[in-house]
Amino acid sequence: MGQKVYLNGELVEREEAKVSVWDHGFLYGDGIFEGIRAYNGRIFRFKQHIDRLYDSAKAIMLDIPLTKKEMEEAIIKTIQANELEDCYIRLVISRGIGDLGLNPEACPNPNVIIIASDIELYPAKFYEEGLELVTVPTRRNIPEALNPRIKSLNYLNNILAKMEANRAGVLEAVMLNNEGYVAECTGDNIFIIKDDTLVTPPVHAGALKGIKREVVLELAPEFGLEVKEELFTRHDLYIADECFLSGTAAEVIPVVKIDDRDIADGTPGDYTWDLIEAFREKANSEGLSIY
Repeated sequence: MGQKVYLNGELVEREEAKVSVWDHGFLYGDGIFEGIRAYNGRIFRFKQHIDRLYDSAKAIMLDIPLTKKEMEEAIIKTIQANELEDCYIRLVISRGIGDLGLNPEACPNPNVIIIASDIELYPAKFYEEGLELVTVPTRRNIPEALNPRIKSLNYLNNILAKMEANRAGVLEAVMLNNEGYVAECTGDNIFIIKDDTLVTPPVHAGALKGIKREVVLELAPEFGLEVKEELFTRHDLYIADECFLSGTAAEVIPVVKIDDRDIADGTPGDYTWDLIEAFREKANSEGLSIY
């Protein structure tokens, strides 16, 4: 069976899932997206993802031509058509076909695309052994320019940082904001643990308000961790007892080295293991049923 993609109300074969070169999503990155996971036939944190999608749309004055209920039905239909129980779902809403000018009013009909497929962001061994990170010169977009809370199709800021990670020979990079505080990584939120306190950058620092970030913040107190959302610097990364990342595709993954400095003894910490296991248990037991 070939892969089916939802395109503007129709399920089409992957090879036929095409948009025009005049689409402003292609020409200018004018659009939004959302990544969602399904586990064991359930869509995890579906409402939160859909709410964030529609919040992003409102922020850029993009009218999604489906209600939230219709979007839910379209997602389930796409997953069922591909006979999947565990998958990554990518929603893409582009401004639609227009002209070569910037004016979004020239694009009356947004494109709605839903892809359900497998994804592997990091090789399996890094979930056991941990990631090595570097901080990079590319700074996170400032909220006054392109607010990082909007999951925009314009991801060049993250891609430039990812290129710097690639050149350093690592899989992920830490991005600082314009003031030099830690914001997030190219595709994940970042956390540190120090003296039984879990700290992650606040969203005003340039961090995405990640759905999996919220899950981690919910779970942490169960293990006796105090939770704080506050500014911190690279110095705090270097002296952390533990460090890990979270994201829809990445889930929860440990970090053991940053800028050639070992985090603690250079192995994933106990709290990190607890949170990984608790996250997996929650992800595999909760969510909107697909079938």
